[in-house]
Amino acid sequence: MNTNTLKKFAQEANKKLVAQIGAKMDYVLNTDSVELREKEAQVRRLKEEISKTSKAQVIDKVAYTWFNRLMALRFMDVNDFQPLGLRVISPKDGFTTPELLEEVKQGHIPTDLHVKKDRIFDLLDGKIPSPNPQNEVFKELLIGACNHLHKTLPFLFERINDYTDLLLPDDLISDFSIVQDVRNGMSTEDCKEVEIIGWLYQFYISEK
Repeated sequence: MNTNTLKKFAQEANKKLVAQIGAKMDYVLNTDSVELREKEAQVRRLKEEISKTSKAQVIDKVAYTWFNRLMALRFMDVNDFQPLGLRVISPKDGFTTPELLEEVKQGHIPTDLHVKKDRIFDLLDGKIPSPNPQNEVFKELLIGACNHLHKTLPFLFERINDYTDLLLPDDLISDFSIVQDVRNGMSTEDCKEVEIIGWLYQFYISEK
């Protein structure tokens, strides 16, 4: 395990998540859209949390939360620990997008995954306009997978029904996404060693 490589990845992931979540927060707080009006309760809770602390502290908290979740998902993917039986953020051999997304694109949504199935298939079929339907679908699947894992790992995957998912970065499946960074930064070989979790946690918070 190359700890220098892990350190660089964790610190760069921290900066990227903070920047992207900060931009998403600005959008949520300053945009009037149908989607956000439907999530009025979550937006209100976000504003309440900011008033208790500060924008910077909320951004740091949400960035740290999503880093931990993505790190755990990658570790579970590589070691075949996923309760759904599918890799959530990692592709199968020969593919470039996550196995869960590929399975859903074939029309198969795991029965244990509680998501809005009609919305997902409407997005994929083009019935709901979206500039990037696959990315939008993967966002729904990622949040659903985290909620599913709440049953077995509640300390890490607390149920996402608050403002955390509102601030999830928009780009999740491109070569420049934080998800791709996690896959690149946590190699298959390194994920065979459980110590990787401790190292990444230490490196992520090291600049503080």
